[in-house]
Amino acid sequence: MNTNNIFITNDKASLDVFKDTIEKTSKAIIEAYNNDKAYTGPQPFDLKKAVKGSILPDNGLGFDKALENAKRVVLPNFVRTSSTNYMAHLHSATLIETIAAELIISTFNQSMDSWDQSPVATEIEVEVVRQLCKLYGYGEGSDGIFTSGGSQSNTNGIFLARDWFCKEKLNWDVKKFGLPENYRKFRMYASEISHFSMEKSTHMLGLGYDAVVKVPVDERQKMDVAALEKLIEKDIADGNIPFCVVATVGTTDYGSIDPIEKIADLAEKYDIWFHCDAAYGSGAIMSDKYRSRIAGLNRADSITVDFHKMFMMPISASCSLIKDAKDFEPFELHADYLNREEDEEDGYTNLVSKSMQTTRRFDALKVWLSFQCRGKDGWNDLIDTCIENAKYVYDTLEHREGFARTCEPELSSIVFRLYDKNLSENENDEVNKKVRRALIHKEGVVIGQTVFGGRVHLKFTLINPLTTHEKLDQLLDLIYSLKN
Repeated sequence: MNTNNIFITNDKASLDVFKDTIEKTSKAIIEAYNNDKAYTGPQPFDLKKAVKGSILPDNGLGFDKALENAKRVVLPNFVRTSSTNYMAHLHSATLIETIAAELIISTFNQSMDSWDQSPVATEIEVEVVRQLCKLYGYGEGSDGIFTSGGSQSNTNGIFLARDWFCKEKLNWDVKKFGLPENYRKFRMYASEISHFSMEKSTHMLGLGYDAVVKVPVDERQKMDVAALEKLIEKDIADGNIPFCVVATVGTTDYGSIDPIEKIADLAEKYDIWFHCDAAYGSGAIMSDKYRSRIAGLNRADSITVDFHKMFMMPISASCSLIKDAKDFEPFELHADYLNREEDEEDGYTNLVSKSMQTTRRFDALKVWLSFQCRGKDGWNDLIDTCIENAKYVYDTLEHREGFARTCEPELSSIVFRLYDKNLSENENDEVNKKVRRALIHKEGVVIGQTVFGGRVHLKFTLINPLTTHEKLDQLLDLIYSLKN
């Protein structure tokens, strides 16, 4: 067995193999970026056939041959998120320095559960979280933890809301006794277009989908606060138990921002936990011009921040911020083999004590490296460009024949529809579906599709600051040309 090609060690031969492997891989990646299309691969059934076959040969092929297979089957068929022809989802291109961070993360393979598995990584995450709390307006005594994504960060917040409410309002310890007998009466409020992690979270937490009360939105797709209060009052009158309200700070389709301050007032009035799902909108904090649109986040008991959306970092990178660090207590459980109490008394921080995960990646490094690399000025320009591109499309559509637009964007998403008044609504729906498919498979352009007012719409999610107004005009022209 050749031991030089197993791990990277201080042995020169293994270091040479590592360098050679990374160089060959980098070369293959660079060669794969041979056009500006977002997708050049086959349609689904053909792609299934292309990847079918044994992945475990009797005799190893070696890296070079395995890489050749990847160059043939995998690399050409990726979606290229850095293409300005990709704008389907909150799925961003990745800043080059954060790809470098990923190489460091994977190479050193730290596990973020205990200090002795991740010494400097632990201290970096603690420091990054401390400064993120400050950035979003939290004071002393706040805290946070990195997670796999927005869904898990939302689950974190709702988990802590449930346990806080049971302990503070019902004098009940969920950690020790499980759910209280009246758990079926628990109610959490979120807008009718909130992320589906609301329902997933209440399911996993034993409360069920029925615990989520969907609040109507107004014409700008923001939560109707008057309707929210009526729903809370009705639940109280019916004997139900409100324990949490969630503001969506950047809805998935529209980028709409719920009225944070007004919802915070109601949370205080009814003494319930206030969570902000800012997985999307959290990026606006980096803009001098637009950060006021997410004002009031500091009033939330918990905040979801995602770095693989507007912050343009590789998946996964999310953070769950908590106003009061003591509220992390439900996650704390000591094990002699992992996070001994005596270690923590001596300054060894074991982050597993505030995480629902045990093994975790050192994702905080991407934030640490990128924030230093770009600085406030660089981030300001990136975020402003994305937000202003969405506003440009919205304004442009007002003067274009054959399109119908929805609400004015607050962040970087714009929902619209090809519309021909001579066609029925169903026929217009089919045109929009047909155009989106044609864009993918004929033009290499990937845009989004959603439903607004019961009708099929198209969507641009503009989180690539390389996208120009000229590019957006050309794309609208192309979409219009494909309608027949």
